[in-house]
Formats: sequence, C-alpha cells, structure tokens
Amino acid sequence: DVFAWGHFFGWAFKAILIRHMGILWAISVMWEITEITFAHLLPNFIECWWDALILDVIICNGLGIWMGLKICQILEMREYKWASIKDISTTTGKIKRAMLQFTPESWSAIRWLDPKSTAMRFAAVIQLVIFWQVTELNTFFLKHIFEMPPDHFIVIGRLIFIGLFVAPSVRQYYVYVTDTRCKRVGTQCWVYGAIMVSEAILCIKNGKELFERTQAINIVLWLTVQVIISVAFVYLAVYWQQRQLKKVSSTPTKRKETSPATSSSPSKGKLSPQKEKKVK
Repeated sequence: DVFAWGHFFGWAFKAILIRHMGILWAISVMWEITEITFAHLLPNFIECWWDALILDVIICNGLGIWMGLKICQILEMREYKWASIKDISTTTGKIKRAMLQFTPESWSAIRWLDPKSTAMRFAAVIQLVIFWQVTELNTFFLKHIFEMPPDHFIVIGRLIFIGLFVAPSVRQYYVYVTDTRCKRVGTQCWVYGAIMVSEAILCIKNGKELFERTQAINIVLWLTVQVIISVAFVYLAVYWQQRQLKKVSSTPTKRKETSPATSSSPSKGKLSPQKEKKVK
C-alpha cells in the first residue's frame, strides 16, 4: 500500500528532523486524535480503530520513528574517511564512498528537553507539536478543498518543498529553545511560520462552506487534548532523563589501582655499582 509506505518514510524523515522519541510519539498519537476531531470535515479521516491504532501508530509510524532514530544514531557515530574513489579497490567500496557524498558532513545530537528545563521550555515544545499538527492539517485541507488527488504534482511538490524548508527551520527553533545565548528565532523559522499561517488562511477563505460545518466544541476539545498530551509526553521524557542521570551518578566509579613502583634493582645482565667496585 502506497499510504503505508508514505507513513513509514514520512515518520522516518520526521524522526531525522526532530530526533526525540518522546516528542515524535506525542505527535504520532495526537495526529490520530486530530483525525478523529476533523473527521466530520474530511471523510478520508474516518478510519477503523485498529487501522488508526495498530497499522498507523504502532506499525507504520512506530517503525518509521525507529528507522529515523537509527539513522540518526548511525550518522552521529559515523567516521569520515576522505579517501579518493581511485584509491578504493572494490566496487562495493566505491559505491559506498560515492553514496557518502550525499550525506551530511557533520551531525549534531539533539536534546530538546533538559532535566532542569523551565516552564518556557515546556511551552516551546508544546508549541512545536501544535504547529506540526497544523502543518499536517494544511496538507489534507488544501488537497480536499482544491480537489487534488494525492499523486498531483502540486501536492507532491508542496510536500518536498515543506520537507526541505522544515529542516533548517526546526534546527533554528531548536537553537532558540535550548541555547540561552540565542535571543530570537532564525529567519527561516519565521518564514516557515508565515507559510503555515498563509496556508491555513487560504484553506479557511476557500473552504467557507466546509468550515461552516465545524463543531466548535470539537476544536476546543482538540486544543485541550493537544496541550494535555504534549505536557504528559514532555513530562515523561524529562522524568526518564532524570532517572537515567540518577543511575549514571549513583554507579560507583572504580578507582584505578596504581601499579606498585618498580624496584630499583639492576636489570638483568648488568652489575650493581657495589659489584662493579669489587670487580675493579
């Protein structure tokens, strides 16, 4: 199924961008809640419970998240060898060396949630999760309102453009959230926010008849659940990191036993000074 592969590779790409299991699972679970909330507006959001829970969340999304984080782990530990292709004898080695040309030169580990993070850090992560949901919703509303099939070149082109544009935007937002020396969000992050808001306005303007059927209580409940689940996942992630730090700090460090001083006895084959005098 093309949609199953789309889920898998999409979440693998999201994992490479966000690089945090707790936030990724929060977005994955809340997206299914988003589909339930807006199912009265978008018919393709209507799914069976086992399709949403087992196929989407656990299998497709879960495997995609695992794959993306595994790629991040490999890239973080990767060793660069700047050998020329001419110096590599095997064909497999040459192909591998050529493919490495398209991988990033450097890779930074991401740590969204510090165990000592403040309430503002929580708010920033929740904002990231909600913005991500709005971006996903824009994809489906634009496709539904303008009656474009999933394989339309505009739909595919938009997904590629958003994917490429989100990468530096997430990085800039991460630096702003985690680095105290950074005082404002980067330019690309602002531009991406403007694109997201513009798409939402475009959907509302051209889908008046659709949004007239919107149930306000569903939107309020959706936002409430988004905040609650975001806080819960963020809190669990921080709690897990605190436990890991406690385990590391509680393990006793083994003192290295210093080797005893070497004796000052003369080495084999040499005479001691006293014996040298006697010989003389």
